[in-house]
Amino acid sequence: MAENMEKLNELFAAPSSELRPEVLGELQSILRLYSISPQDLFYKWESYSLKMGAEDTKLDLKTARNFKRDIQDILERESRGKAHARGQEKRGVGATPRAAGSSDVFGMLDNLIPNTPASRAVNGSAAKRKSTFETPLAKASRKDIRSSPGGHQTPDAAKAADAAPVTSFADRANAGQTIETLNAHIDLPSPVFNAPTEPRIKFKANTELTKFAYKTSAMKLSGASEILDDRIDEFLSLVQLHHQLEDTAFGNPAAQSTSEIIAVGRIASDTAEGRLNAASLVLETSRRTGAGLRVPLKVEQLSSYEFFPGKIVALRGSNANGDYFTVSEELAIPLLPPAASFPAELDPPHPPPRPLTVLIASGPYTPATTLDFSAFTALLETAATTKPDVLILYGPFLDAEHPSLINGALDLPASFSVQPDQATLTDVFRYHISLP
Repeated sequence: MAENMEKLNELFAAPSSELRPEVLGELQSILRLYSISPQDLFYKWESYSLKMGAEDTKLDLKTARNFKRDIQDILERESRGKAHARGQEKRGVGATPRAAGSSDVFGMLDNLIPNTPASRAVNGSAAKRKSTFETPLAKASRKDIRSSPGGHQTPDAAKAADAAPVTSFADRANAGQTIETLNAHIDLPSPVFNAPTEPRIKFKANTELTKFAYKTSAMKLSGASEILDDRIDEFLSLVQLHHQLEDTAFGNPAAQSTSEIIAVGRIASDTAEGRLNAASLVLETSRRTGAGLRVPLKVEQLSSYEFFPGKIVALRGSNANGDYFTVSEELAIPLLPPAASFPAELDPPHPPPRPLTVLIASGPYTPATTLDFSAFTALLETAATTKPDVLILYGPFLDAEHPSLINGALDLPASFSVQPDQATLTDVFRYHISLP
């Protein structure tokens, strides 16, 4: 250790002086990490100095750390290059040798191109190679779509297809049997009588969707800025109503004043590409409250805060010198109303003779071996008979691991608008699910 310190001072320090302890510690750390001698380290330092500029590069703590990082980057690049070279060698080792007297490398062109000599291999190896490149199945008939060669299944799908017994949905055991009932004491009236004549369910949004009917990428900048301004003014009204504040309590944070005010605006960064931190915080005001100006924020007096770009906040503070707004308190923004409806909105004055019913089903709606939607058809027939107010269907509707989808064996009738050889999974979904 002492010998390395002496050698490092001799190589790196100025004449009749020694390196600073923190710089010497960084250099010793490099020696330990990469198992190099002080002389080799000095050679690397000279190369690094030439790369960075010898006149501007002085050995201090910051430069030593950058030097250490540069060595690490060089070693990582060398390691990746060696790994890539080893991978190339491994891939080249197992290459199939070219058959003698053949102009085709893998026997792929045997009997396909005229005057192509057939490869002669021992023990039928050429036949094995040819079987790997079999021609896919012929074009499908109108009722059978073949998007991939038969037999090219994933191991799990193929295993499931072999293990699962082929049983039709009509031959299932205990058809229509109720497995478990909750709240059996509730009597449901017959669906034939007292069936609702109009829908009793309606969708309700928790906000006014018309306020969000805009496309920022397809509208003028002036229109988008007006909508952003309206959002700030809307939050100002909410804060004023929630905290019971007077109009005089609000002010312009960009205007110089020693009076304490409440400013409502949008959190942003002082540069478009900069990261948000305590030094780059600015508050963007609306045209009505602050002429759309951005004022820097000083938040040292806050014990804690949680800001992100675009967040609308209400801050109490003052701008004494006109350069920045000093924040003393962050006012809470009122929460949104609950998404659920109140009982008074759901319960009509005169209870209906039929209770509200919901029918829920989960996929898959086909057997594991065939793409037969008989179960889905039976479910829809049950819904048409029981007449629920709501029918909720969960997927999967077309399971990506289904053997019929993997093989491309999808049934479509001749009367369907899309030709079988041009059909996609969307067309299959439209016929088997959307149409029923």
